Amino acid sequence: MTTTTTTRPGLAPRLTALTKVVELGPGRLDKKLLDEASGVLLRAGDRLKLSSEHTVVALAGGTGSGKSSLFNAISGLELSPTGVRRPTTARTHACVWGLEGAGPLLDWLQIQWRHRFSRASALDKGDSQLHGLILLDLPDHDSIRALTDTEADRLIGLADLVVWVLDPQKYADASTHRRYVTDLAGHDAVTVFALNQADRLTTEELAELVIDLNDLLRREGVDHPSVVPTSAVTGRGVESLKSVIATAVSRRRAAIQKLEADLHRLEQRLGEAMPLGEALSAPSSVDEARRMGLTDALCDAVGVPAVGEAMENVYAERSGQWVGWPYPRWFAKLRPDPLKALRLEDVSAEIRGITTGSVSAQSAEVANAVQALADGLSAGMHPVWRSAVHQAARSRSGQLPQALTEDLTEVAPQLDRIPGWWRALKVWQYTLVGVFVAGVVWLVAGLLMPGQLPPQLELLGEGAALPWVGLMMASVLGLGALSGIAARNFVELGASRERERLEREMRRRVAAVSATMVVEPVERELGRHHSFFTALRDLSV
Repeated sequence: MTTTTTTRPGLAPRLTALTKVVELGPGRLDKKLLDEASGVLLRAGDRLKLSSEHTVVALAGGTGSGKSSLFNAISGLELSPTGVRRPTTARTHACVWGLEGAGPLLDWLQIQWRHRFSRASALDKGDSQLHGLILLDLPDHDSIRALTDTEADRLIGLADLVVWVLDPQKYADASTHRRYVTDLAGHDAVTVFALNQADRLTTEELAELVIDLNDLLRREGVDHPSVVPTSAVTGRGVESLKSVIATAVSRRRAAIQKLEADLHRLEQRLGEAMPLGEALSAPSSVDEARRMGLTDALCDAVGVPAVGEAMENVYAERSGQWVGWPYPRWFAKLRPDPLKALRLEDVSAEIRGITTGSVSAQSAEVANAVQALADGLSAGMHPVWRSAVHQAARSRSGQLPQALTEDLTEVAPQLDRIPGWWRALKVWQYTLVGVFVAGVVWLVAGLLMPGQLPPQLELLGEGAALPWVGLMMASVLGLGALSGIAARNFVELGASRERERLEREMRRRVAAVSATMVVEPVERELGRHHSFFTALRDLSV
């Protein structure tokens, strides 16, 4: 027989959401709760692959409740042995109405072959409404054997519908209510309570017990309890119980309802452990503003502005040796070296030392920058997730200062680099110096040795030429001064641009390192947080 799996719309997505919760939960959820969720997924996966034409109904109860007698009464055969001195069921017995296709399901339930019985004869025509029923008589959950044998607990969890068989004397027994009934919230549709041995009570006593049992169950979270008085001895209520079971069997929905109830109970426990609240409003990635803020803080921590300022100062001062008008520079040598006054004789070494000189202080500043990023992103999160975001942000923070140091050292400015235009300007200025010196010689020769020069140099001594020579010398001095001033302006502009280029490159490298070592681990955790709570939301839909 070909079996099909029928699920109500929404069950499959909820199971998918629970799978995601289990996948992302380790380290965030209690292991016991995760194990329970994994168990629900395993049961759901197994049950939905098995026959949807059969409904598993388990009779559960304590010792002496008459559970086996009721099992025999429903099946119409003496299939399960009843005790005399100490009533107890040692092994699960199964009675199947419609055995075809039930084998894999019975194997999954781990029912031994010798304890499987089939109702498929002509005698069962009156029970056609039960076709597809697998009725289980479970071991007594409170027997001595039950202390070491968990078969009853296992099958209570696997059954599609559970009928709790209670006797009048122990219907409020703590071993049943504390261990099982308090966990039945949301399982009303797949739980029935049979108040057995009703033949021992008068009509008034039975009515009073039914009312009291209903009140007790409601207090324990069973909003709509289904209580059926029965007597396996007289047969009272057996048909009513069979009718309830037959309704569940005919609808073929008990298995789905049980899974939905299990998901509902699990959803409540997950919600208590990890409230959804405003969790989905938390960022799922690091926005550009926070990336820039982290980059700014790390640039300050490694001294990028200081490097840029030092480079600009050195660039401007060193240029004076090449593009300054030589005469002022020569006179300046009579004064102390301005580089020495600035303590920049070996600025290249100082600049490279900026990122390594104060490791402890730098590490603290880096840690503060990372902490600030994590604080901003995890605000309002559950403490477990907030701690996880901080841990992700700090996961590589110990390596971060060294990584920044090594990366920025590669772009430290080359202070001994001389631009080509500096060299060309120096040639030009020294040419002007040579012309000025030639003019001085001309004037001296014309003024001190008139008429005494050789014939070929007589033109130099002509008085009419001397004023023009003086004008030329003044022009040379002015042109040299103007070229020096213009050169200094260009040097300052070039120094500013060089500083911007250097800081831009260093900032780019800081941003790249921080993205790899801080932002990426944090974004993975933020994505995990968002996916977890999205799955938690989808589970509750």
